Amino acid sequence: MKIGLDIGSTTIKCVVLDKNDAIVYQSYERHFSHIVSKAAEVLRRIESEVTGRHAVLAISGSAGMGLADACGLPFVQEVFATRVAAQKLSPATDVIIELGGEDAKILFLTGGMDVRMNGSCAGGTGAFIDQMATLLKLTPEQMNEAALQSEKLYTIASRCGVFAKSDVQPLLNQGARKEDVAASIFAAVVNQTIGGLAQGRPIEGNVMYLGGPITFLSKLKASFDDALGVCGVLPENSLYYVALGAAFYSDEAFDLEDVTASLENYSATADYATSDPLFRTAEEYAAFAARHAKATVPRGELAQADGPVHIGIDAGSTTVKAAVIDGQGRLLYSSYQPNSGNPVPIIRAVLLELYQQRPDLQVASATATGYGEEIVKNAFSLDCGVVETVAHFTAAKHFMPDVDFVIDIGGQDMKCFKVEHGAISDIYLNEACSSGCGSFLQTFANALGYEVPEFARLGLFADRPADLGSRCTVFMNSSVKQAQKDGASVENISAGLSISVVKNALYKVIRASSPEELGRRIVVQGGTFYNEAVLRAFEKEMGVEVVRPDIAGLMGAFGAALHGRAKAAPGARSGLLDAAALQNFSHEVKAVTCNGCGNHCQLTVNLFDGGRRFISGNRCEKPVAGGKSGGELNMFEYKRGLLEAYRPVPGPRGRLGLPLGLNLYELLPFWHTFFTQLGFEVVTSGASSRELYLAGQGTIPSDTVCFPAKLLHGHIDRLCRMEGVDAIFYPCLTYNVNEGMGDNCYNCPVVAYYPEVVAANCRCLAGKKFIYDYIGIHRPRDFMAKMPVILAKYFDRITAGEVRRAAKAAYAEYEAHMQRIRAEGARVIGTARAQGRPIVVLSGRPYHLDPEVNHGIDKLICSQGAALVSEDSVAHLAGRQQVGVLNQWTYHSRLYAAAAYVTTQPDMELVQLVSFGCGVDAITTDEVKAILQEKGKIYTQIKIDEITNLGAVNIRLRSLFAAIGR
Repeated sequence: MKIGLDIGSTTIKCVVLDKNDAIVYQSYERHFSHIVSKAAEVLRRIESEVTGRHAVLAISGSAGMGLADACGLPFVQEVFATRVAAQKLSPATDVIIELGGEDAKILFLTGGMDVRMNGSCAGGTGAFIDQMATLLKLTPEQMNEAALQSEKLYTIASRCGVFAKSDVQPLLNQGARKEDVAASIFAAVVNQTIGGLAQGRPIEGNVMYLGGPITFLSKLKASFDDALGVCGVLPENSLYYVALGAAFYSDEAFDLEDVTASLENYSATADYATSDPLFRTAEEYAAFAARHAKATVPRGELAQADGPVHIGIDAGSTTVKAAVIDGQGRLLYSSYQPNSGNPVPIIRAVLLELYQQRPDLQVASATATGYGEEIVKNAFSLDCGVVETVAHFTAAKHFMPDVDFVIDIGGQDMKCFKVEHGAISDIYLNEACSSGCGSFLQTFANALGYEVPEFARLGLFADRPADLGSRCTVFMNSSVKQAQKDGASVENISAGLSISVVKNALYKVIRASSPEELGRRIVVQGGTFYNEAVLRAFEKEMGVEVVRPDIAGLMGAFGAALHGRAKAAPGARSGLLDAAALQNFSHEVKAVTCNGCGNHCQLTVNLFDGGRRFISGNRCEKPVAGGKSGGELNMFEYKRGLLEAYRPVPGPRGRLGLPLGLNLYELLPFWHTFFTQLGFEVVTSGASSRELYLAGQGTIPSDTVCFPAKLLHGHIDRLCRMEGVDAIFYPCLTYNVNEGMGDNCYNCPVVAYYPEVVAANCRCLAGKKFIYDYIGIHRPRDFMAKMPVILAKYFDRITAGEVRRAAKAAYAEYEAHMQRIRAEGARVIGTARAQGRPIVVLSGRPYHLDPEVNHGIDKLICSQGAALVSEDSVAHLAGRQQVGVLNQWTYHSRLYAAAAYVTTQPDMELVQLVSFGCGVDAITTDEVKAILQEKGKIYTQIKIDEITNLGAVNIRLRSLFAAIGR
């Protein structure tokens, strides 16, 4: 008989074939990282129950190679094994899509054999789905059943679990239905597979699905079918194709007793990189524990409170915390619970318990903070809300009045900030990665079969903590598995992970060059610091003893209560719902689409008894402000209006399309005028949307390019489908218009040469006239001389004189356009100053104007009472800057000039937008920060991608306004 073993990242699959290649035995089991022992157990069972002592054997799978090598067994590469099985069992297959525990692959079997596999990221795999199911408090099977009842889809990123949590958790906190979120997660997996793995190659023909996630989750298969427009086949034994391929290919017989003995005697080398132990002696630990036991909050009994109390509620990303204090700041009551995806019923139960314990409870103030702040305020009529950073700072000062650095590490959020002159100065938030947070440790503890407290204790006295680096969760998963193979004990892995949490926080989120620069008087907060291994690792890395309050996990709620106490007037009575109102409390959730503007936001409407309601999912204030946009002091809206004014003018030379993306967001006035003057009817691809992005994602060849570049594929697709478009113009532009503000006037490589990428990958351009020549607009005379030659390749009878006249009009219109922007900037600044509003310079690239790119950040800023101008409206007021980097990019030069100008204006702050995947902004961010901080200004950076939820962005902006006293 033939045995095929598929040892994957999370499971072991096994098949046994008889001489006719018929399956006589099969098994599918999770190995929980105990790969060697589980493989030996499977073979021992097969020997005793099926094959006897001798059988032909081969191993495959992502975790099988090392085992095969160590035991002298044949190894079959898993892609090859899949192909062998498919050719034997389903020879008509064109494409195979396989999702495993941490592996995903697409095999193109016809039209040129090709394999696309995920590298170091498990986004869009079974592990990702398991993470999301845990977040929803469901099993994967329950999540599938819920998704079958969905009514709408939300936009959820699936590049990695952390990106997705950034979208999913706020949706849950704001009342979105689990059924809709579950379906949206499956859609995100599909988009990740198509966009991240196919990388531009079309998935068509006979499609076969393999692997556990698609086999067990019917809604996931349906989502693939919908996205691909096919009816894919889920074959019999879809879980076992790799194992079947290994069995079909195997030809060497083995004594199974010898193989099993070899596996059971397999011993690792215990040769791995190590770190210093956290504690070397019990005495060292005892002194550490005694020191931290001193930071305690005074406590009292709620039943004995003799005056009004103050309630603080922290509705966080993964937990709900509540604290009740009296007028002297004593803690009378506390609660710390998982939010279970919806904080509302938990908080209602907490408040009812308070009234039950003290029916005559007098509440002077009730304050909310955290991700769920707004829904909690609206649901229970709380008096006020406070941004998380201010709440945590308020609590930290209670324990250390002269604190100069606060770090809070929660379940998947991290907040760090410096304190100077008694006010928050520098703010750091993890915007898209939780590898330095509590969920990071929880993931690994659960994977190894431990609860977090027990797992943490194991690491305290580890003798050789594994040096696992400081990387994202998926990278770390590979490091942990390798350390296990090398002989690291669970104790040493636990200690190593705690050290990695700290290093991720310090060097990946805060990006500190040295621990000393952060401060020496430090308060640490958040539930993660209850983990004494993390606390010890933090102190060792920082080289300083810190204060960890005994209520580290409650500091947000405690700080909110202190904030409410400070704001409450003498004799104040809170508007919090009383016991009777809580008994009659009702909560209904509706999903609607807002048609108030072109965004068409997917709104979640929470309806409460008494007519109270809370709307989330909106990118502007229209759904909650009765249609008012508040855009009169928003230059982004003004600039979008300018571009919308460039409408098609019928001309004799046909319709020419311009994709409205990347640098066309600035150069539209130039090219629209140029080609209109030449007699073309110029049309654009119009506004970006999620639908546009999905329509083009199948042609994106790189998963790491910035989101604005990915969007361009959708714009090209839309132009190709427009009726009557005779040609599409999108040139390669090495240089931008020379504004004389830098050492040169380059475009970044993506902006400059992305037309080459589009031409090579967008299949819809086949048979279309696509003009993407290399053109220079930075020297007008050369442009006028060379453009007739370029146009002659595509059009007849365009004379040099016509080009010269059109070019002069184009340059004049571009300059007039920039003058309009500068004039509007001056108007907004003047109006804001007359009204006493703070002014934010929202700086970035021209394409950050696109609402699908910035996700409404401009409107969010204006909704908080600020006026907004763009960097190109003020950069000319500062002129060319002497900076510490090579200043050769047009957009960079504007950033530096705008930052320098802001430092001279007391009522201005700068916020920089950065796209994930933008390599050159690694330079600009540090330089802009240096320019601002040298003059005492706060630097605020917002990284944006396809993630649509602005929870972390809102925290950062509100923290900025709080720091400047607004």
